[in-house]
Amino acid sequence: MKKEEVRDFFSRTVSDNEDLSVGVVAIMTLMKIIEKYEDMTVQGLQKNLKEGISAMKTTDHPVTAINSGCELFMRFITLAKLDDSNFEECRQVMLNRGDIFLKKLQQFRDRIVKLATKFIADGSKVLTHSRSRVVLKTLTEASKQSKHFEVYVTQSAPDNSGEVMCKNLKAEGIPCTLILDSAVGYVMEQVDFVMVGAEGVVESGGIINKVGSYTIAVCAKEMKRPFYVLTESFKFTRLFPLNQGDLPAEYKYTPSKSRLEERELKEVHPLVDYTPPSYITLLFTDLGILTPSAVSDELINLYL
Repeated sequence: MKKEEVRDFFSRTVSDNEDLSVGVVAIMTLMKIIEKYEDMTVQGLQKNLKEGISAMKTTDHPVTAINSGCELFMRFITLAKLDDSNFEECRQVMLNRGDIFLKKLQQFRDRIVKLATKFIADGSKVLTHSRSRVVLKTLTEASKQSKHFEVYVTQSAPDNSGEVMCKNLKAEGIPCTLILDSAVGYVMEQVDFVMVGAEGVVESGGIINKVGSYTIAVCAKEMKRPFYVLTESFKFTRLFPLNQGDLPAEYKYTPSKSRLEERELKEVHPLVDYTPPSYITLLFTDLGILTPSAVSDELINLYL
């Protein structure tokens, strides 16, 4: 597939499947590249896949999720080249392994929801940030279990994705209040805990997520409120930032902005920020409920 075809397939699939994570769609796109690859060499296919990943990263979708999903998928399916000498057999093994991988991913969210709903009690007041699919499903499932609780959702500038989250929750009959990002400190004393998603989980156990997450985490710790993260393990990534400046520009800005000079970037609003592990209480994942310190061990297991 040419880069333009990859970009079009990826962007169209994201638009047509609102319930799918960008990372999952990235993996589906790599599967499509394997299906359509016409040359007969594994080396050529691997090069084609890498070019496909680069093409997806030029779209205006979160690079964090694309990188982490594709990195783990490449590790998982390209092991096939060690087992088969015939290219067509090798391709089929890759596709079969890819199908298995995707089926596993579809089960991940349900496992997280099952773990996280237990932490939502009757009368709870929950604060969430932006729009997370797994958080939305968790809150919806808790409501279906006849639990009565209230949710505060930040507006989440600059794209105001919190407004969409609030509408989704109200459509499920869940009491929801949209608040300004600047009102987090005011509301924090009223809530029982914070529950957010993540675009990526780094080696330290910290997270990369929609800008404003770090501010909420600092406020939550100061006011002694648990800060819970709900995320699939395919978002675990081999990155070790120490501060906001350590995040790659491609993670923080759209492709057109990340190529700007450093002095020009100072005037651009970052899309994500980094929340260190010291501010995170627990991570609810398909691997179980983890403390931030356990993430590095799980990353080692994922990439063995």
